[in-house]
Amino acid sequence: MNIKLLDKLLFILLIIMSAIFIFPVFIVLINSFKLKFSIASAPFLLPTRDTFTGFDNYIEGIKNTGFPAALGWSLFITVFSVLAIIVFTSMTAWYITRVKSIFNSLLYYALVFSMIVPFQMVMFTMSKTANVLRLDNPIGIIIIYLGFGAGLSVFMFSGFIKTVPLTIEEAATIDGCNTLEVFWRVVFPILKPTAITVAILNTMWIWNDYLLPYLVIGNDYKTIPIAVQYLKGGYGSVDMGAMMAMLVLSIIPVVVFYLSCQKYIIKGVASGAVKG
Repeated sequence: MNIKLLDKLLFILLIIMSAIFIFPVFIVLINSFKLKFSIASAPFLLPTRDTFTGFDNYIEGIKNTGFPAALGWSLFITVFSVLAIIVFTSMTAWYITRVKSIFNSLLYYALVFSMIVPFQMVMFTMSKTANVLRLDNPIGIIIIYLGFGAGLSVFMFSGFIKTVPLTIEEAATIDGCNTLEVFWRVVFPILKPTAITVAILNTMWIWNDYLLPYLVIGNDYKTIPIAVQYLKGGYGSVDMGAMMAMLVLSIIPVVVFYLSCQKYIIKGVASGAVKG
């Protein structure tokens, strides 16, 4: 009886916490359909007949920000950056884990150490280096994201690879697989749950990142966070209705991606628990 009561209390607590996290998103959603003046005066009220604007805020925001172009650049940078992070960091983690040497140990700890270095400490040096090396473009920033995302990704992949039996790779080698075939045909499929987790974490980070694209590629290739800033007018005025609408549009791709991948994460964790 006590266990059932504890489960019910825990369920209620999780419902309350979920509502707290969802509430800000709900506020942004309802305000995206309201007049900008009513947003400032009554931000927590639902739209009424006098304050409801339909999709006017969305149309105005898309027109003033160049949202389609910003969406294209955000998709390009995010997709290829995440792909590069998954491919290169998984191979790096596998090599570091399987090949024991002083250099690999130092490389691993250097990557782990990079996670605790604040971006603000290196952003000016990084932006100057990117300019000198001609990385101040959508392709160059992918390389920069690979560098910043390598620490956490290698750390996560390495931890999972340590649980993979070495005998599986040895059996593939006996069957005639070379090093690359062992990794892509045997190891990488096993890493799928971790790869999806790494993809989600880096997608949310890169998609919502404002500072790095602003410093590296600036206004030449505006991503969505940079484009949204153009809704600010002179003397600090902000078109809150259009901004709320653009925030809703920017949230949708990440939410859809997370929901579509969530089942794979749960499935991978469950299968790993059964194997353990």
